[in-house]
Amino acid sequence: MANPPPSSATAIIDPRYCAPASHPVDLIITKERTRRDNFTVTDINGNIVLTVKSSLVTFVTPRQHLFLLDAYGNPIVHLRRALLAANDSWKAFRGESEEPKDLIFIRKRSSSMFHLRTKLNVFLANNTTEVCDFKVKANLSGTSWDVYKGESDTTVVAQINKKLGTIFSREKFMVTVCPNIDYAFIVALIVTFD
Repeated sequence: MANPPPSSATAIIDPRYCAPASHPVDLIITKERTRRDNFTVTDINGNIVLTVKSSLVTFVTPRQHLFLLDAYGNPIVHLRRALLAANDSWKAFRGESEEPKDLIFIRKRSSSMFHLRTKLNVFLANNTTEVCDFKVKANLSGTSWDVYKGESDTTVVAQINKKLGTIFSREKFMVTVCPNIDYAFIVALIVTFD
């Protein structure tokens, strides 16, 4: 990783999910075979840390809904995407809420025509500027991503590598989250990639 991670904890979802200051956290995010928008998040020892479940999309509300759940099945983040949005934007809310007061962040696809790689901009709820708080950049093949703090290309806070599935194995994301960074926030970003 380029520069050292932040020296103090950066809790976006909750301080309980911040990687320890002493070392990074490695996670494996596995897509379920039966429902492609459901995921299981485990640590390197195979312990379930988080899960992601989807709700049905209806014609009445043309939105995609994903719910990030803790290891006990309690909802901690509600991710909502308007299916007709031109900029592929997602909103993240606390718990199961959709209330503006519970907004955590908004994730938008960059609108620049000059980017050959996918770039996503993340704006925290209290951000009133046009400068993103985090950005995600993919490599040219779209199989790995770096998450940066702010507009910087030097402060990497997480690295993600996608392992494509086969008939016998499921698609996985191998994730390294830097010390002091909220790994639930990073997982919430990753499940919006597809």
